[in-house]
Amino acid sequence: MLLAAPGSASAATGQFRYTYTTADGYEAVGFLHNPPSGQCINLNGPASEPGSASRAPKNRTDATATVFLDADCEGGIYYTLPPGTGASERLLLRSVVFS
Repeated sequence: MLLAAPGSASAATGQFRYTYTTADGYEAVGFLHNPPSGQCINLNGPASEPGSASRAPKNRTDATATVFLDADCEGGIYYTLPPGTGASERLLLRSVVFS
């Protein structure tokens, strides 16, 4: 009998941080810890203003992060963040995928 152990999903190691505005107008920091690779993640901070974009991403993972202005990693506006880099408050994002 041959047994195969299920493989664990690939994940980026580290933390991805971003800033968002709460529904009450306060700035807050959200983060993804060891995010999965190859899976689109929509960035909705807890109690964030509905429809608002996050900003100022910091990729502290060991994988490349591609951030998108649109949800579901769609649209023609995106930016690539190599491991250990970040972007300014001017970079708006609603979703991210790690490779």
